[in-house]
Amino acid sequence: MSIEEHIRRGFALQSMMKTIGANLTHVGNGTVEITAPLSAGFLQHNGFGHAGLTFTLGDTAAGCAAMTLLPTTQAVVTSEIGVHLLSPAIGDVLIARGKVIKPGRRQIVSSADVYAVKDGIEKHIATLTGTMVPIALET
Repeated sequence: MSIEEHIRRGFALQSMMKTIGANLTHVGNGTVEITAPLSAGFLQHNGFGHAGLTFTLGDTAAGCAAMTLLPTTQAVVTSEIGVHLLSPAIGDVLIARGKVIKPGRRQIVSSADVYAVKDGIEKHIATLTGTMVPIALET
């Protein structure tokens, strides 16, 4: 199985990604892109996309980016991650672009930038940076 197939298989097993309607739209070496509709079920009281949705997409993108640098016998779990919410999530779609900042055997530092798309224009709404810990998959 290729790394991309491994990442896509793991992504497809995440029930939360199914629930929010997320799609894995790009897998590269140390990078991924995930999109999700900003639907009515994921808004907060002011009508903006909920920060929980933004965080979820960013965390998943950062983790999947880390996994692109590992063998298919491993996955990652988030050890810690911080988020800077830069602007309200207003639009039709959210895009999370994850990338590896510093690879390692015991921990991988990765990040994600999240954008809201409205009328075809992307607006940067959040930046996340965190530490991913490689784990062995059970065979």
